[in-house]
Amino acid sequence: MRSEVRVLIDERQEFTFELAGVEPMAHDLARWWLDDQFTQMGCEPLRATGKLLLADKVLVVAQAGGAKLLADPKWGHDFARAASAALDKPVITVDLATMTVSY
Repeated sequence: MRSEVRVLIDERQEFTFELAGVEPMAHDLARWWLDDQFTQMGCEPLRATGKLLLADKVLVVAQAGGAKLLADPKWGHDFARAASAALDKPVITVDLATMTVSY
């Protein structure tokens, strides 16, 4: 089964993380990892109500991490594992240009 997380920075830059054969991250650990990164990077909720969906959290953490952290082998791999486990989807595309997450 195909398992990957793609992050599109813009039309010229993209990161793809293949997760086939990689031990999945536990759901609660994935949520903790994303929460921790969200807090450490000073991220803000996307919605004026302050409500933060998991998909929103994945999006803003990827945005805050940017190309620099996504290119870091450990951080990028951890981000992909956390996104995949938190959203419980085998294939995820995070598009920072359109601020969307698709499955």
